[in-house]
Amino acid sequence: MVLRILLVDENAERCRVVEAALTAAGHGVVTTASGTENLLARVREIEPDVIIVDLDAPNRDALEHMRSVSRERPKPIVMFVDQSDDAAIGEAIRAGVSAYVVDGLSPHRVKPVLEAAIARFQAFQAMRDELEKTRATLAERKRIERAKGILMQQRGMAEDEAYKALRKLAMDRGKPLAEIAEQVISISELLTNN
Repeated sequence: MVLRILLVDENAERCRVVEAALTAAGHGVVTTASGTENLLARVREIEPDVIIVDLDAPNRDALEHMRSVSRERPKPIVMFVDQSDDAAIGEAIRAGVSAYVVDGLSPHRVKPVLEAAIARFQAFQAMRDELEKTRATLAERKRIERAKGILMQQRGMAEDEAYKALRKLAMDRGKPLAEIAEQVISISELLTNN
């Protein structure tokens, strides 16, 4: 698989060595940056598949730049560091780093670490997507339950009857049940607030 890689390294010589190793491994586009200052802008510009960051030691600013990328443009981020501690590792993971490798970047380690980081990132994204889908479903169910409650209270309907009325209205209008429930709630709020 050919990857578009954004390589971030303040050490120009080390960056050239890693860039050559990545190119030799068949990755078609390798873009380099000298630091993390404009990381989000660079990610927006080139839309890399993976970001490799090589630092002597992670600092708060670098981690904050990675956190911004993870929030706005989630990508697998591989971080190679020469020095580390437990707090730095935890902060890096919370910033969205998919793989954190201590003892610096060496060209022969890049490929397996990249593969592991991409797999971990994809698994995490799948869980995140599933969580978001579950939250949305739960929110829809809550709206439907609230709309049923309004119909039961204001129209004297039984629960099953209120649900059937909502479902029929949704079918008649060709709209999702949750959208009809939201309309019932909005109308009820409008009428009770005046």
